[in-house]
Amino acid sequence: MNIHEYQAKSIFGLYDIPTPKGIVATTVKKAVANAVKLGGPVWVVKAQIHAGGRGLGGGVKLAKSLEEVEKLSSEILGMQLITHQTDAKGKKVRKLYIEDGADIKDELYLSVVLDRKLEMPLLMASTQGGMDIETVAEKTPEKIITVPVDPSIGFQGFHGRQLAFGLGITDKVEQKNIISFASKLYKLYMENDAEMIEINPLVKTGSGEFLALDGKMGFDNSALYRQPNIEAMRDLSEEDKDEIEAAKYGLSYVALDGEIGCMVNGAGLAMGTMDTINHMGGTPANFLDVGGSASAETVAKGFEIILKNRKVKAIFVNIFGGIVRCDRIANGIIEATKITKVDVPVIVRLDGTNATEATQILNKAKIANLIVAEDLGDGAKKAVKAAKAPKKAKAKAKPKPKSKPKTTTKKPVAKKPAVKKTTVKEEK
Repeated sequence: MNIHEYQAKSIFGLYDIPTPKGIVATTVKKAVANAVKLGGPVWVVKAQIHAGGRGLGGGVKLAKSLEEVEKLSSEILGMQLITHQTDAKGKKVRKLYIEDGADIKDELYLSVVLDRKLEMPLLMASTQGGMDIETVAEKTPEKIITVPVDPSIGFQGFHGRQLAFGLGITDKVEQKNIISFASKLYKLYMENDAEMIEINPLVKTGSGEFLALDGKMGFDNSALYRQPNIEAMRDLSEEDKDEIEAAKYGLSYVALDGEIGCMVNGAGLAMGTMDTINHMGGTPANFLDVGGSASAETVAKGFEIILKNRKVKAIFVNIFGGIVRCDRIANGIIEATKITKVDVPVIVRLDGTNATEATQILNKAKIANLIVAEDLGDGAKKAVKAAKAPKKAKAKAKPKPKSKPKTTTKKPVAKKPAVKKTTVKEEK
């Protein structure tokens, strides 16, 4: 779960992590009133969306007067902000954060993330603050400092000194400040079940203090039950509607940009399935884990959600029957095709408990667009082939010949002879 910058900074405040003063606004009028409260003379108008790169997208602007605050707020609020972390449509800006300007002497980068290989939190820092960290890692990896922290001992002074020396901070006061800053950030990370905390840029002021000029946080969804204050910050308008709907049915769904829909049980198998599709020359359209208790209803909902993506040209169902039996999944697929209209090829690979019975069930069903695969590789290959095959055009029904209008022959009506009218004078 992600939160907005203004929410992240409110959490920073609880841990005494310095940030510039700021107030959130949902209208232009409120934005100007917030600027008056802050006092100025310089303010930063910031779009609040769940995506990085807001500045490059035009969502962060500097204002040097209240008139500029009003003008910039009216331009940013309601805009579709497109960044490198959004899709082509961008995200609608519904909130602004009006913040005091800062005395910036230097810009750094600092984050705490989970290193899955080391199985411990990792402090990551760089002197290239304000830049996309992925670009820095690609072009100048030597400028990234990493400090792993073993949770069994926690953050220690030597971690902080390693960080300070790596950033080239030699002044004793500044060293003390950055070590204190990093220690508080690590504590916040551990106590709130965070997955990622990123500050870009972390600025050093003229007085040697460090300020979080930005704040980005992501949390472990599975741990939200013990973090009610964090869960209360959830903004569903910023999340994918299909992902929210999938979660209601116990499905883990993430939309991607490919053409082959994936329905798998187990996160590891799902990742392996997507890798195999890529290896075979295809592109996955989604990550969808139906879990270990899939039923006809959940499978039907999975098909429905996958098919909302217009790019999907085939669906690969890859199930390994362990906890859930393959014959149950097979029956679920058949029932699901009755509940949901599936108009693309469905490639099914079932292995594990009762796999043989499941294959027989699917073959007997004689579903027109269902293809049974032997194994993972065979299934991925068939899915890629089906997705690349030209779509058959529906045969147009021949128009019925227009019936000729009935013609009736009317008998000519004999005209009555005209009766000559006579006057009295003529009779005489």
